[in-house]
Amino acid sequence: MPNELAPAPVYSRKNPFPGRLLVNRRLNRAGSEKETRHFEISLEGSGLSYEVGDSMAVYPTNDPSLVDDILNALCAKGDEPIAGSKGGPGTTFRDALLRDCGITQPTPKFLRAIAERASAAPLLQDLLQEERRHDLDTYLWGLEVIDFLVEHPSVRFEPQDFIALLPKLQPRLYSIASSLKAHPTAVHFIIDVVSYSSHGRKRRGVCSTFLAERCADSPAPIYPTASKFRLPEDGDVPIIMVGPGTGVAPFRAFLQERQAIGARGKTWLFFGAQREQSDFYYQEDFEKFIADGVLTKLDTAFSRDQEHKIYVQNRIMGSSGELWKWLEDGAHFYVCGDAKRMAKDVDAALREIVQQQGGKSVDEANAYVEKLKSDKRYKRDVY
Repeated sequence: MPNELAPAPVYSRKNPFPGRLLVNRRLNRAGSEKETRHFEISLEGSGLSYEVGDSMAVYPTNDPSLVDDILNALCAKGDEPIAGSKGGPGTTFRDALLRDCGITQPTPKFLRAIAERASAAPLLQDLLQEERRHDLDTYLWGLEVIDFLVEHPSVRFEPQDFIALLPKLQPRLYSIASSLKAHPTAVHFIIDVVSYSSHGRKRRGVCSTFLAERCADSPAPIYPTASKFRLPEDGDVPIIMVGPGTGVAPFRAFLQERQAIGARGKTWLFFGAQREQSDFYYQEDFEKFIADGVLTKLDTAFSRDQEHKIYVQNRIMGSSGELWKWLEDGAHFYVCGDAKRMAKDVDAALREIVQQQGGKSVDEANAYVEKLKSDKRYKRDVY
C-alpha cells in the first residue's frame, strides 16, 4: 500500500505554532532611554490566520540564568523528577522551572509558605493579612521569587512542593502590527524590552527578553487571539487612531490593511513617544503611507523634546475643532496603549471636545461618547 501523507498538525492555544523568528530589530536610535524592538515571526506552514486588530499569544520560556539562580538558592541539581499534572508525562525540576512555571511574580501561596517556614519573616506574615493587601503590593514592587529564597537561605522546599507553589507560565498577548493581506507569510510586533534594576538585582521581562535574546535558534510559539478592535466594514468611513509608543501596533496594521484593500476613507493618526530623533517608531512607514495617500493626517507628540511635556491628549485638544468635524462626519475613534494614564487622559480630552465644540453640557457630552461606544465607533485596546 502507498504511504499515506500524515495529516497537517492542527495548532491551538494548547498546541501553539512553533514560529521561526525572522527579524529582531531595535527601533530606537542613539540617545533613547528605551529598548523597543520590531519582531517578525514566520507563519509559513502554520495555517494560522487573523484579522487586523487581533492579538497574538507568544509562549515564552524563562531565563535560564534565573532558573539556575533558583536552583542554587534551593541547593537543587535540577535533575530531580517532577510528576506530570493530571496523569501527564513528568519532567525534571529544571525543565519545569524553565518551561512550565511562572518564576518571577511571587504568589500568595508562595509567600505564605515562606512566612510559615521563615521565623525571621514577621513583616511578611503581617502583610499577608487581608486588610494589608495594598501594603503588600507596595512591599512586593520590584521583588521576585528569587529574592525571598536568597533572603531566607534556611528555608528548604522539596522540588515537587516548590513547583506546587508557582503559577503556570502564561503566554503574553501582543497587538499585531501587520496585515495578512500585506504580509501573508509573517506576523509583526512592536515590543518594549523590559529590563531594570531593583533591590540590587537586574530584572528582565519574561517574554520581551525571550524574543529579544533567546529565539535566534529556537522556536517562538504563537497562536492568534481574536479581538473586537476592528476596522469599520465600510472602507470609506474615516478613522482616528491614538497610539503612543507600542500602542501604535494595530494602527500600522490598520493602514496596511486599508492600503491593501484600496479603502478610500480618511485616516488620522496621533503618535507619541519621548524623543523624535530616537523614538519615532515606523517613521518611514508612516511617511510612505502619507505619500501614498493612505494616511491623511499625522500628529506627533514627543514629550521630552521641550521643557513642557506634550502628550497625545494635548495634540488631540489642539485639534479639537477638526476632530469634532471628523466625528460628526461619522469617524470611528480608536485608542491603544497604556490604560492607567494615557487612555484616561484621552477619554477626558474626547469628552471635553464634545462638550466644547458640540455646545453640550457635561451630561450631554458623556451621553454622546457613550453612544459612540454603543455604536462601536469608539474602541479601546488598553493594557
